[in-house]
Amino acid sequence: MTATTIIIIIIIGLLAGLFSGVLGVGGGVIMVPLMVMLLGFTQHQAQGTSLAVLAVPVTFLGAYNYYKAGNLTGNYTIDWKVALIMALLFVVGTYLGSKFAVGLDEKMLKKIFGGVLILVAIKMILGK
Repeated sequence: MTATTIIIIIIIGLLAGLFSGVLGVGGGVIMVPLMVMLLGFTQHQAQGTSLAVLAVPVTFLGAYNYYKAGNLTGNYTIDWKVALIMALLFVVGTYLGSKFAVGLDEKMLKKIFGGVLILVAIKMILGK
């Protein structure tokens, strides 16, 4: 691994973490496109690597800061029941989705990933 590659990995990790903490987005939304563009990963490699990164409870500290801020202000920022239900179903969805994705053609997987990002962006920009 070259020094340039290590620097790119560090930058991608920091950006993904910052955007995740500030915007509440999954780090994969940031990591996957950057790994494809800057590291030359295939879509499958980028998505698999992103899932491996997120397998560690990296979001715990971000969630803890939101929890702590809500407790200090009385304006609770985490709905724990919703979070627990979503987390359980997230595990199931990740398993099923990854089984589906590994069988897809590389170009199709990129189109699906990009299309989802575009649709979500349009909804966020034009929505209420």
